[in-house]
Amino acid sequence: MELASNQQHQNERDLNRQHSGSGKKQSREWFEALIIAAIFASLLRVFVVESYRIPTGSMEKTLMAGDFIFVNKYVYGAKVPFTEFRTPKVEPVERGDIFVFKYPHDRSLNYIKRCVAVSGDTLAIRQRQLFINGKQTLLPPKAQFLSREMAPGEQDSMIFPRFSGFNKDSYGPMRIPAKGDTIRLTRESFPMYAWLISDEGHRVALNGDTVFIDGAPAARYQVERDYYFAMGDNRDNSLDSRFWGFVPQSDILGRALLVYWSWNPNISLLTDPIDKIASIRWQRTGLLVH
Repeated sequence: MELASNQQHQNERDLNRQHSGSGKKQSREWFEALIIAAIFASLLRVFVVESYRIPTGSMEKTLMAGDFIFVNKYVYGAKVPFTEFRTPKVEPVERGDIFVFKYPHDRSLNYIKRCVAVSGDTLAIRQRQLFINGKQTLLPPKAQFLSREMAPGEQDSMIFPRFSGFNKDSYGPMRIPAKGDTIRLTRESFPMYAWLISDEGHRVALNGDTVFIDGAPAARYQVERDYYFAMGDNRDNSLDSRFWGFVPQSDILGRALLVYWSWNPNISLLTDPIDKIASIRWQRTGLLVH
């Protein structure tokens, strides 16, 4: 009987060890699966699609403050983190695309606007009407104006470039720089191109009437990147290229795809959860962005 009892205890210990080993193996498999899922999700976020929140009304009523959108990152070629390399693009940036990009003067911020002109285009605004290469462009279907029209020549101290005499409703004509363009450098053109040249990695300065690049006088400069001109659909309430300049190709993150969630951003979920939930804009869920 004692032998049988010892054998029974041994069997129970072996069974417990098997269960313990099986549990550890299962836990390890779950942990590995979670790690793989996290890596896969990170790769999707970096190279394929990413979520963004619309913080302001600059694109109303196309996009509303409080919209959450998916952005297609691979279509223009996703940027490889911590490098200047990009994956091959599927499609070029086109006029009319709504795209997300790093704000050129503070790359910790992401902006979303509509591309209205691409590299090599000549842009002008006359009485609020947009002209590209001499042809009038129709307003986006949900574009809007909320304030009075500024007359030609009316001063706007915030406009780009400084001292141009442009304003938000009377602007240009202006050529959007393209890679390979040769631009003339003068005292008058310096406010338009100084930031571009600096951002392309050169030291630029104006001394009297002479422009210096990397310490040497320069009358011309060959552009090294493609650039774009962006505007908000809410034309009177949008801080866009009219105020800060061109969007470099290297700063573009992706094209807006669809709205997957939307609610009122001015209501706090913590302090007023019922009203916050009631503010959900169900009709915007799944809305394609165009």
